[in-house]
Amino acid sequence: MPTAPVRALEHPAPEEITLEGVLHALSDPTRLRIVRFLWPLEENEGAPCSAIELEITKSTTTHHYRVLREAGVISQVYRGTAKMNALRRRDLAALFPGLLDAILTADAARHEREDRPARSPA
Repeated sequence: MPTAPVRALEHPAPEEITLEGVLHALSDPTRLRIVRFLWPLEENEGAPCSAIELEITKSTTTHHYRVLREAGVISQVYRGTAKMNALRRRDLAALFPGLLDAILTADAARHEREDRPARSPA
C-alpha cells in the first residue's frame, strides 16, 4: 500500500527561534491546550489538527497552529490531506532547557487549583 506524500510547511531554523516568540505563543490558553495535547506524543508521531476538539472556528484554529509553528514550538507536515503537528521538543530543550517542562507543570498546577472547590474560612 503506497504511503501518502509528505509535504512540510515553512518552519524557523533552531537559531531563529526566540524566547520571546515561544513565550508569546504559549501565552494563549488555546495554544497552551494544543501543546498539552501534543506533549505525550513522540516528535515523529504527531497528531492531525482534528485530533483535538477546540470550540473555536476553523480559521481561528488555523491561526493558533500557525502562531505555534512560526514561533518554532511545533512542526507541521501534510500527510496526504491531514496536517500533522508535533512539538519541536528537542529544539526547544536545546535552546531553553526545562522551559517547556516548567510551563506545562505550572499550567497543570493552575488547572488543579481551579478544579478544587474553595475552602471555607476557618
